[in-house]
Amino acid sequence: MNWDDMRVFLALGRSGTLARAAAIVGQDATTVARRIQRLEVALATTLFEHGAAGQSLTESGHRLLAHAEAMEAGARAVQQQAEEGAGLGGTIRISVSEGFGMGFMAPRLPRFAEAHPGIALDLIASTGFLNPSRREADIAIMLARPKGGPLIAAKLTDYRLGVYASEAYLAATGPVESIEALTRRRLVGYVPDLIYAPELRYLAEVDERLEPAIRSSSITAQARLIASGAGCGILPCFIGGAVPGLVRLLAQDVAIERSFWLVVHRDMRRVARIEAFIGWLRSEVAAGQPALLGERFKNSVEKH
Repeated sequence: MNWDDMRVFLALGRSGTLARAAAIVGQDATTVARRIQRLEVALATTLFEHGAAGQSLTESGHRLLAHAEAMEAGARAVQQQAEEGAGLGGTIRISVSEGFGMGFMAPRLPRFAEAHPGIALDLIASTGFLNPSRREADIAIMLARPKGGPLIAAKLTDYRLGVYASEAYLAATGPVESIEALTRRRLVGYVPDLIYAPELRYLAEVDERLEPAIRSSSITAQARLIASGAGCGILPCFIGGAVPGLVRLLAQDVAIERSFWLVVHRDMRRVARIEAFIGWLRSEVAAGQPALLGERFKNSVEKH
C-alpha cells in the first residue's frame, strides 16, 4: 500500500467531492479517483459510495478515517518536533478572499518568505473559501466568524470600504457631492447572483436604488474597471487607496465597515510554522491599519 494514498483518502473523506479533494492535495480529480481506487484494491474493500452530491464514506471508509487521522496526528507531531529542533519547514496553505489576498497579503508575503525560507506558501485567493474544518486549508481569512466546527476563530481586523472613481471620470462627468448624485452615475459592482458572502451586499446599505450597470465577480476586475473610467464603485479602502488615479468620494456620508476573521483548525493552532505565520500576519495588519481603515488618503477625500 502506498501510504501517500492515505493523504488523498483523508482529503476526499473530509471534503466529499473529487474536485475539492484535488484542490487540497494539489492533484487533478482523475488522479485522486485513481489513487482512491488503488487504495480500495490494496485494502480489498469499498471506501466510498458515489452519488449525485459527491462521494460519501462507507462503513469501512469511516473506520479507515479514524486510523488515517491518527496517522496524520502522528506525522504532525513528528514534524512539529523536527521544526522545534531546526528551522521551520513545511507548507502553509492560506485561503483568503480575492481582495485581501491580492490587495493586502500578496505584496507583503515576500517578507515572510525571506524570514522563513524553509516554508512553502500556497495563497488561495479567490471567490469563496476553502474549509479549515475539512483540512482544505491550514489558515483561512474569512469575512464572518464560522458558526461551528473544530475551529479556533479570532477577529483579525476591521476594515472599511468607500466609494471610488477615477480622476478622469470625475473630470468628464463632474463631481459627486451627494448620494443622490451617485444614484445617477454608472456604477461598477458585483454580479448579484454570484455574490458568495452576505457581507459583500453593501450597495443597498448606501441606497436601495444603487444598481451596478457593469458587474464582475472579481473585486480586482472592479478596481480596474473603476480606474479605467467605467464609473463609480465601492472598494475596500486598502485596494482603492492604493490604485493611482482613484479618488474616494462621499467619505462623510458612506461609512461601510466589515471585519476579517482568522480561522484555523484547532489541531493546527500550536504547529510552529502556523504560529509563526499568524504572528507575522498580525504584525503586518497592525502596521497596515491606516490603509485598512482608509485613513491614509484623507487629502484625496477632502479634495473631492
